[in-house]
Amino acid sequence: MLFRIFIKNAIKLNNRFMIIVAIALVIVSAFVMRLLEPETFPSLFDSFWWVMTTVTTVGYGDYFPVTVGGRIYAMFLYIAGIGLIGVVIGKFVDGFAEIKKRKEEGKMPYQGDNHIVIIGWSQKAAYAVSEIRDSDKCEIVIIDKLPKTPLTEDNIHYIQGDAAEEATLKKADIMKAKAVLVFSDDAIHDSLLADGKSLIIASSIERMSTDIHTTVEVMKEEHIKNFTHVQVDEFVLSHEAVSRMAVRSAFTKGISGVYSQLLSRGHGDNLYEIAVHPDWNTYREAFQDLLQQGATLVADGNRMDINRRLDEPISRDAKLFVICDKSVYEKISRRV
Repeated sequence: MLFRIFIKNAIKLNNRFMIIVAIALVIVSAFVMRLLEPETFPSLFDSFWWVMTTVTTVGYGDYFPVTVGGRIYAMFLYIAGIGLIGVVIGKFVDGFAEIKKRKEEGKMPYQGDNHIVIIGWSQKAAYAVSEIRDSDKCEIVIIDKLPKTPLTEDNIHYIQGDAAEEATLKKADIMKAKAVLVFSDDAIHDSLLADGKSLIIASSIERMSTDIHTTVEVMKEEHIKNFTHVQVDEFVLSHEAVSRMAVRSAFTKGISGVYSQLLSRGHGDNLYEIAVHPDWNTYREAFQDLLQQGATLVADGNRMDINRRLDEPISRDAKLFVICDKSVYEKISRRV
């Protein structure tokens, strides 16, 4: 009966069964060889060493059985032990390959915190990933329905599934993320349907975590009011923003270069957020101090009327944005 059970599980190649049998075989064989040839193997560790070198086909030759009983058992290990250990090692290799395959297919949940979740893969999302990697070294989790991950970088994790479903968002550990970017589905050409899908996804995110900072790409500006009740933090107008930039560049030459610098950290002066220095009491003091260091204060949050509020007191939790180059920003950050 035991032989039948062994053959049945061996044919199925049950992982747990094979590992247990392999471990048991090695331990039992160490005791058997110690009992059969106590002079050849002075200690249990010596017999264990010989069993391991035998079943792994290393065969150093420092120990070898000399009695008939020991050699008969050794022949048993040659046939059964080496084959069994080979299968077990193959199982471990297959296991690692399966883990890699599941990760590439987006079937493994992400476990971490302070990461950025990107929902919807497109060329715009690819640019976003590049910008995030240039700006920060945080982990990135991509959610989409692609059969395999679009990127295989070390700090990028892929989750396959519907972002509107709670199970998919949990796999991305959405509750511990610091920000979520929801990109519009390029496969949906109707702006109403595309924004409707984004609205459902945003609602699912906010239902699970109201504190997370959510940015949604919206196809039409008049649809923004439909997102207000789900507490979306930021909106990005897709086609309209590009069209407006193109029109402005047609009337004002060179303005597209200004937009490009502000939207990308790749070259020139860029837009950075800084903290409030303890010595600043008014916006004028902050403006003049930053100007001496080579930075221009342009906004507090979404308000860009700093030049008309210079004598107003500055809040300790103000979100100040400046325009400067990277070296100046790093100097200001160390000082603040």
